[in-house]
Amino acid sequence: MKKYFARKGKALVNISKQCLLFVKNPIKFIKNAIQTHKDLINDVYVPLIHKSENVLEVNKLKMYFPIKSGFFKRTVGYVKAVDGITFNIEKGKTMGLVGESGCGKTTVGRTILRLYERTGGEVLFDGEDINRLSKKRLRAKRPELQIVFQDPYSSLSPRLPVGEIIGEAVREHKIVSKEQFDGYITKIMNDCGLQEYHKDRYPHEFSGGQRQRICIARALALNPKFIICDEPVSALDVSIQAQIINLLKDLQKKFGLTYLFISHDLSVVEHISDTVGVMYLGNLVEYADTKKIFENPKHPYTEALFSAIPVPDPNYKMKRIILEGSIPSPANPPGGCKFHTRCRKCMEICKTCVPNTIEVEENHYVVCHLFDAEAMERNEELVKSGIINSEVTEKPSIVIDEEKAIQKAKEAKVRGHAMRGKGPRI
Repeated sequence: MKKYFARKGKALVNISKQCLLFVKNPIKFIKNAIQTHKDLINDVYVPLIHKSENVLEVNKLKMYFPIKSGFFKRTVGYVKAVDGITFNIEKGKTMGLVGESGCGKTTVGRTILRLYERTGGEVLFDGEDINRLSKKRLRAKRPELQIVFQDPYSSLSPRLPVGEIIGEAVREHKIVSKEQFDGYITKIMNDCGLQEYHKDRYPHEFSGGQRQRICIARALALNPKFIICDEPVSALDVSIQAQIINLLKDLQKKFGLTYLFISHDLSVVEHISDTVGVMYLGNLVEYADTKKIFENPKHPYTEALFSAIPVPDPNYKMKRIILEGSIPSPANPPGGCKFHTRCRKCMEICKTCVPNTIEVEENHYVVCHLFDAEAMERNEELVKSGIINSEVTEKPSIVIDEEKAIQKAKEAKVRGHAMRGKGPRI
């Protein structure tokens, strides 16, 4: 079979002649294949030096999902769900991970646990790269890394009683002896706010909050060091949310646990987290201590995200920053800074150059050209040379005064009633 080889840099694509017969545009197909393979091969990073105070260290983590098309299910592209993020979590601390739906938060958690096999980067747990462990070594390591899933209804088997749900993995990994098994399960259930008589009941007999306690007990039963909490309170009522958050904090103090807390609820993240990372389209755009990032967000996306937090003061005039447009597709992200298509402070350099990670103050990192002196100088040179017209393209129309917005809505409602021949409702 005759084959064609296309090379660009390190990328080498091997394409059969028969494959090209089913392609409408062979040249475009070859170019896309080259770019895809180039992205996968271009996985260059400096290996981490493990620090003893860190339980988890993530370095340039990537998770790409292949897009297959056609009769032969060939790969025509990749969904870049996680595209090179870096962070670390200290022992006994909680890191909050926030962002819009679809930004890759859950994928990060699942990739860390090797529920997905990562595309690139490294994940160090206690100094060991999780992705380089053998099956036998990974199995021995599993009890130390656990996860609490988002949905307490679908994550529990309806056919098993609660005692068996919690104890199944304990028995499998031989955490305790047979003689100690019943007493150990009872102790774990009591620590999570459950009673001994709950052992013989089934999940459908419990409320949402109680089911989430069962999920937490199941994770805690293996005596883990690190737990990923994947939106553990999003499916619960507000009053129950507070109980679960307080339970997680109490367990952290008692057992010295480390959490990665994934959520879209900013108030919950502020309450439980020591550090916060903000994700956008597979990238970490800002990372800092909780107090710093909530009091003084730097990245334009973080500013817009945090402007949505309601203030419990009727006399305070809120100014919402409304992001225009929808999130671009992770299968075809924009060039340069991925946020430039929605950013109100977009510069020309943002459209072409990927921003560097800048430490604006101690333990406060931002991925933005606005805080990069070299990038700003380069942008000024482009302005002076006349290549571009302005330094920063402001879009003040998207900054909404809350009072004016409410007043306009009321006026529109009155006009609507008048057009239908009705007066405004009192």
